[in-house]
Amino acid sequence: MVKKSILAATAALMLAAPIAAPAAPAPSETIVLAGGCFWGMEGTFEHVKGVTSVVSGYAGGSAADATYDRVSTERTGHAEAIRVTFDPSKVSLGQIMQVYFVVAHDSTQKNGQYPDEGPSYRSAVFPQTPAQKAFVAAYIKGLNSRPPLQGRVATRIESGGFYPAEAYHQDFMRKNPTHGYIQRWDVPRVKKLKVTYPALYRD
Repeated sequence: MVKKSILAATAALMLAAPIAAPAAPAPSETIVLAGGCFWGMEGTFEHVKGVTSVVSGYAGGSAADATYDRVSTERTGHAEAIRVTFDPSKVSLGQIMQVYFVVAHDSTQKNGQYPDEGPSYRSAVFPQTPAQKAFVAAYIKGLNSRPPLQGRVATRIESGGFYPAEAYHQDFMRKNPTHGYIQRWDVPRVKKLKVTYPALYRD
């Protein structure tokens, strides 16, 4: 796990030098993000202003294998992921990336996040357009080119379909706020979002 000092420095770096989103944004945009258990990823992005929908699911494998039991075997090629739909006039792709890299997960962990280990918990972005792919590639290159993340970002850019997870996984954090896993690993992310990016936070 990355030390708090490194995460704090990363946050400061991004706050000081945010990367602008592509010009002429569409009325609505969607991107798929993987960064560990989808419960916390979903719960975090549901608190971002301008995000209109967050769906938990599986990305990077095939539809035939997109079930929790199969993905959990680590043999299907999927990653637990979220599909984030947002209004670019209210929150930019650059800001979505800031939340993703600073708050939502640890981009230096490979094939795992915090207590969860395996390729299904990897750090990966699944761009939905060529413009998104170019933007995310440049963003990751920028992070990897300077401290504190210099050469340490494990986030991959991948392609593949997105398959919604089972109903009981959707809005899991909101529906189960006292769950032990949620309290230990996910509630701190939402608190960090509120402190780090107060202008982007919503209850």
